[in-house]
Formats: sequence, structure tokens, C-alpha cells
Amino acid sequence: MTTATTPSPPARFVRGWVIVFAAFTVLFTAYGLQFSFGVFVKAIQDDLGWTRAQLSIPYALYVFLYSALSAVSGIVTDRKGPRVAILVGGILLGSGYVLFGLAQELWQVYLVFGVVAACGMSSAWVPCSATVVRWFVRRRGLAYGIASTGGAFGNIVVPLITASLIASIGWRSTLVVSGIAGAAVLVAMSVLMIRDPEQVGLHPDGDAAPIVVSGAVDSGPAYTAAEARHTAAFWAIFGIFLLNWLVVFVPFVHGASFAQDLGATTQRSAFVISAIGFGGVIGRLTAGAASDRLGRRTTLAVMMALQVVSFLGWAAGGSWTFLLPVAALFGLSYGGGTTLFPAIIGDLFGRAHAGAIVGSIFATAGALAAIGPFLAGLLYDATQSYRLAFVLCAACNLGALVLVFTLRTPRPVTAATVAP
Repeated sequence: MTTATTPSPPARFVRGWVIVFAAFTVLFTAYGLQFSFGVFVKAIQDDLGWTRAQLSIPYALYVFLYSALSAVSGIVTDRKGPRVAILVGGILLGSGYVLFGLAQELWQVYLVFGVVAACGMSSAWVPCSATVVRWFVRRRGLAYGIASTGGAFGNIVVPLITASLIASIGWRSTLVVSGIAGAAVLVAMSVLMIRDPEQVGLHPDGDAAPIVVSGAVDSGPAYTAAEARHTAAFWAIFGIFLLNWLVVFVPFVHGASFAQDLGATTQRSAFVISAIGFGGVIGRLTAGAASDRLGRRTTLAVMMALQVVSFLGWAAGGSWTFLLPVAALFGLSYGGGTTLFPAIIGDLFGRAHAGAIVGSIFATAGALAAIGPFLAGLLYDATQSYRLAFVLCAACNLGALVLVFTLRTPRPVTAATVAP
């Protein structure tokens, strides 16, 4: 999994950067909408009288379903291309938000947000990830790092816009406007997405000829999802990101409440969540580029170690101001680690079936991310403290760190790789 390359003169214009721009914009829009959900909660509660617990259930359903459906969007991306996946997903995501704005009953929110919007969201991360991986090999970490930063910027920018719109036009109109704008952006960006450079007579990284990368299989046979599942590397990656994603939403959901427990006002506690977003931007930009030079495994180990430290920092927090750098460190490590996931898949298993492989792992490991915040809430109710929950989060990431050191490049795929 090193990244030594055989030099090849780059083309004057690398079309892959158009793909990176489109992926950045799709992730900015989709995740910006997702992380704005919390901004609507109090306004909806004040207007309709629904409790926060009632509103948290459709969000949990949404996270679970869009993660599980990523397996489908990955297969669609490999077979039909990202253009189809993102086009259909954009229409569904936008429709879900528009219909949410028109909902009068709670069951309608479960249906239009928890199901319709979730189906649309499933066509954001995996298609973008798999497509960027196909367009780059030598600069894969840098390219995907830039693309994935779209989600972090969306986390910072879109909720602020959403809050302003709610104050001026109300929560219903804001949901309708958000849905229409989100669908328009995703549909427009889908036009720019091309599955791989070979479809238009090009090669990854804009090189004049295919390149050879030590420790990757881009120059040889590529694994199908079924073949990948017969390797130890697949299950090591699955375990790493299962343990990682199981706990990543805990700070997003409970970080502001923890800050208020430590004396922060509601307004000041929001800075804790913003700090996660800013740290995420730095982590996504630096981890990808660093992994091109240092290697994916080394960089991933650093990110997992930093996340262990950050969770221990959450557990030790004695004041809300102390949580600000802790939150930034968490954002950096979480953002950096997530950025490396598609690049590692491309390195180990090749580009041809990256969408299906990324989707198959994310469908299960990502879906379980809905469990972590719920369990943290139960532990808080039992102990009146988040500290035990954060210690257990650190333990999960420590387990992920141990698994990183078991990760090895699988042997080249052959007809005998998969048992008949």
C-alpha cells in the first residue's frame, strides 16, 4: 500500500479535476442539507408540538436507510455510471425535503424524509467516491481529499443559510426552497460526472498512458465485490470502519448538549459543532495528500490514533471551552479517516468495481452509525454523564487502530481466488 509511481508526464489539462469539482459540489449540497436537520427541530417543535424524541426517529431511519442503500447506488454507479445515480438521487432527495415542508402528520415525515430523502441521499457519497477513485491513481488521496471537503464545508455553511431562511420565511418554506435548490444542483452536477477516464479516451491522472503504482492493482486485474469479500483485507477494512463509524455521530448529536452541561449557553454550544466542521476541512485536505506520500495505512493509523485522543478529550472535558479544540481534533481525525476509505479500496481492489465494494462496506458499517448516538443517550440517562459513552467511543477507535496494523495488500486476483 505504498504509493511509489512510475513517472509519467501529466496532460496539460486533467479532466479529472472537473469530476472532483462536481463531486465536491454534490457532497457540499447533500451533506449541507443533512447537517441542517437540527436547525429545523425547534421551529417544528414550537409550531406542531412534536417532541425532539419523535423527530429523532425519522432522522435515525434516514441515516440507516441511506447507508444501507449505498450498496445499491454503488452497483448502479459501476454498471450505469454516476450520472444516472446522482440524477435520480438528486430528484428523490429534493422531493423528500419539499414534501417534508408540506407534511401535516408525523407519519408523513417518516415517509418523505425517512424514506424518500434517504433514497436520494444514498446516491451522493458512494457514487462521488467511486468516481473520483476511478479518475485518479497517482494523486488519488489529494483528489478525493479535495472532493470530500465539500461535505465538511456544507456542514459549516448550509446550516447558517438555513437558520437565516427560517427566521425570514419560516421552516416550511425553507424546506421547500432547500429541496428545490438541492435537486437543481445535484441534477446539474450529474451532467459532469463520467464513470471513468477510459470512457472518453483518457487515462487516470491525465497521463498519456496507464501508470503503475506499487501496492495497488490498477495495472492488473481488478477485484469484483464477491472476490474482494474473499480476502482478509476486505474484512480488515470492514472492521476498521465499522468500529469507526459506529461512534462518529455521537459528538454531532450530543456534543452541544454536553457543552451546555458544562455551562455553555445554547448559542455558545453551537460553536462546538462548528469546530468539528472546521477540523473536518483540515483533516480531509491534509490526510488525502499526506497519504499519497506516506502511504494509506500509515496515514489511516495516525487518524485513528488522533480520534482515540479526541474521544478521551471529550470524556475529560471540564469546561465547554476545553471542548472546542477537542471537537476540532475530532473533526480532523474523523474527516481524514473517512477521506482515506475510498482511496484504500481503490488501491487494494482496483478501480473497475470500486463503487460496489465501497457501497457494500458502507451499507452495513455506515448503517450502524445510527446506533451510536442512541446508545450514548441511554448511557447518559443511566449515569447523568456522557463520560462513559465517550470512553467507550475511544475504545472502539482503539480497536480500529489495532486492525489497521493487520491490513495487507491481497494477492493478485486469479480464477482460484474465489472458491467455486
